[in-house]
Amino acid sequence: MELKSTANPIDAAGPVKQVLANLFYGWGYNFYRRENQLRADDLLIRGKLSDLLGQCRAHAAELESDFRREHLPPPTREHPFPDAAAVSAVQALERAARKIDTLETAIRTAPVPEMDRIHQRHRNERTTLEQLVAADSDLVLAVVNLHDGVLALTDSANAATQLQSLLGAQDIQALWNRREQILSVLQ
Repeated sequence: MELKSTANPIDAAGPVKQVLANLFYGWGYNFYRRENQLRADDLLIRGKLSDLLGQCRAHAAELESDFRREHLPPPTREHPFPDAAAVSAVQALERAARKIDTLETAIRTAPVPEMDRIHQRHRNERTTLEQLVAADSDLVLAVVNLHDGVLALTDSANAATQLQSLLGAQDIQALWNRREQILSVLQ
């Protein structure tokens, strides 16, 4: 995945613009610094991933609801207890939906290194943020594949096993752990 880069017009500025740039930097923020672009890109990517996983979660809940409607009728005098296989399938669907929800929450609430002047002296912020964006870009491919696979599921009877295999095939958790490992170096 390739991200757009914006050139900083202040870099090739004349003396008056350089004074203006010094005043601008005096407020502590430069919109054109590569680090700020990378931080914004990381937040944007994770927001989109969160949306995709939210759609996966909603579709999984819809599949679970359809399965319950078809295979778990209300109890009657003749059949007071539900079918054990249907209950285990519903529980598998719930576990898969919970796993998607947990992952979505982790992605949405994950930290990004702050723009802190003290830490900027002691670490290479740009390299860290480039590694985070690269890790997030790898995560995008896995989440998009999961999203497409989950939304392609239409048969609620086989949804539990198919959803479990999709979650197992897309190694999203390993990619997410790689991102957390990049951030753990900073602490």
